[in-house]
Amino acid sequence: MKDWTDRLNGGGEAVCKPSPRSFGDIVEGQAMLVPTARQVDAFIRSIPPGVSMDVRALRTALAVEHGAEVTCPVTIGYHLRTVAEAAHEQLERGAAEAGLTPFWRVLSARTPTTAKLSFGAGFGARKRREEGLEE
Repeated sequence: MKDWTDRLNGGGEAVCKPSPRSFGDIVEGQAMLVPTARQVDAFIRSIPPGVSMDVRALRTALAVEHGAEVTCPVTIGYHLRTVAEAAHEQLERGAAEAGLTPFWRVLSARTPTTAKLSFGAGFGARKRREEGLEE
């Protein structure tokens, strides 16, 4: 079974395609980015310390960065969890906190993905407090 780091590095390619249907805030036919976990990880790493971004803003910024109108909300949910779980996995393997992907800049206590994390919300909440980010 793949661990979270394997899933993060699991290849695949981003796709930009017309949305097959309307759902959430996406309208059928809009150019929709389906990103890779690695792209989501790289984008989160670009968010500076002390700055937070909600998931909707992340989706919008990723779409613009890749020439799309929207980013798939389902895929983002999966990849946000993968990024956070892989970062925590690295921490458990002895990596320094300073080198982790700062997923806490996107995932707050109010983000649904946070409730799904195997390691709970405590680590991210602590990192948010350290950076002066609102819960």
